[in-house]
Amino acid sequence: MSGRLYGVGLGPGDPELVTVKTARLIGEADVVAYHAARHGRSIARSIALPYMREGQVEELLQYPVTTETTDHPGGYQGALDDFYAGCAARLAAHLDAGRTVVVLSEGDPLFYGSYMHMHKRLAHRYPTEVVPGVTSVSAASAALGRPLVERDEVLTVLPGTLPGEALAERLRGTDSAAVMKLGRSFTKVRDAFAEAGRLDDAWYVERATMGGERVAPLKDVDPEGVPYFSLALLSSPAERAFVPEPAPEPVPEPAPAAAAGEVVVVGLGPAGRPWLTPEAQDALSTATDLVGYGPYVDRVEPNPRQRRHRTDNRVEAERARHALELAGEGRRVAVVSSGDPGVFAMASAVLEAAADFPDVPVRVVPGLTAAQVVAARAGAPLGHDHCVISLSDILKPWEVVAERLSAAARADLVLAIYNPASRSRTWQLSAARDLLLEHRDPGTPVVIGRAVGGPDESVTVTSLGELDPAAVDMRCLLIVGSSTTRVTGAGVVYTPRRYP
Repeated sequence: MSGRLYGVGLGPGDPELVTVKTARLIGEADVVAYHAARHGRSIARSIALPYMREGQVEELLQYPVTTETTDHPGGYQGALDDFYAGCAARLAAHLDAGRTVVVLSEGDPLFYGSYMHMHKRLAHRYPTEVVPGVTSVSAASAALGRPLVERDEVLTVLPGTLPGEALAERLRGTDSAAVMKLGRSFTKVRDAFAEAGRLDDAWYVERATMGGERVAPLKDVDPEGVPYFSLALLSSPAERAFVPEPAPEPVPEPAPAAAAGEVVVVGLGPAGRPWLTPEAQDALSTATDLVGYGPYVDRVEPNPRQRRHRTDNRVEAERARHALELAGEGRRVAVVSSGDPGVFAMASAVLEAAADFPDVPVRVVPGLTAAQVVAARAGAPLGHDHCVISLSDILKPWEVVAERLSAAARADLVLAIYNPASRSRTWQLSAARDLLLEHRDPGTPVVIGRAVGGPDESVTVTSLGELDPAAVDMRCLLIVGSSTTRVTGAGVVYTPRRYP
């Protein structure tokens, strides 16, 4: 079976104006194709980049000519025809192999878009879908803040490459107009507006929704340096019929209040979006800045309007102060933690540092803990009284760890053990097992959950006497049962609610 071809509109430039459907298709595609001039830089790719993923095949469709001359025997058009035919053949090879191909197009694919040349050559041969996008005309009207047309008015869209006389004639006979592709045609277009008697009403919009957006009266624009991504706009005549209210006397404005910043410590759960609560998702989506240990920050979907501050795993105090300082500047900061932020994670560090930032509010948003997830995978080993303890002796002495292990074992509590081992801590788990065996039967069930929620997840059920510390690493969490914890014939582990 052949693959499927999609021509997707990316909108005028702001990645947040990409439609949900286009973003999904980009992320799912086997092949992402995009056009570029001879310099090889693609604006379409830069817009789509937040939605692309690793491992996708990229097809750069690089024009042999744009405005320069060519020695092609068919001239300029012949060079382009051969180029489009070659591009179509490259995409057809992917489609014949069953791959999904997405062709990126700024604005709308069928509105002065390069994609249409692929569509004309491939759509009758392969399953094809065109996904519309916000046009530059709509973006320019929004940037200008003026309506394009109202009621029975006529909007005319013109390419700036038309002869000046044709432009002037069409501008005289329409209510509203958008003239595309300015660039080198700017002076001719401005003169056509003047000849049509419409120059005083015309506006210039450059790079709408992009960085460097500019809006100005067309008559005031210097022709030098006008980019291709600009257009001239003649808005609705009805807009000029409104009678403005008399301007009130100016009143001195009060000094602006300081922006209200906030720190939200967010639990991401043990792995992946399915483990994320709606409250945590809302906190992440409304944040202006993300702060956290690098791999945890990377688990949050990219958002082009957010700043990401990745740090090492052993700088919790510095990370907390940095988040509070950003919030003091008016930023909405999400400090991310795996699992629950209040369980061996960042909430304590942030609240401790917050004593020096009394004006910065701090919220903690809970997350699903690793102990809960491992327990659920095994059955219900935490069904009765239990405790949670970390074997790490980096922030507390081993003597304290040993005393607490012994106390929990004597009390016949189920233990959820975090940080059981690492590359630098190799003997602690053996010592912990020996301490527990002083109070527990060797047949006590033990659950080893490794990378639960991830693609290489594993859950192993063994016993305390047969526990092999060499099989445990820093990605594991252990649950050691009590005297009442049971293992069924199917390997399900549970602790009864009733205690004898």
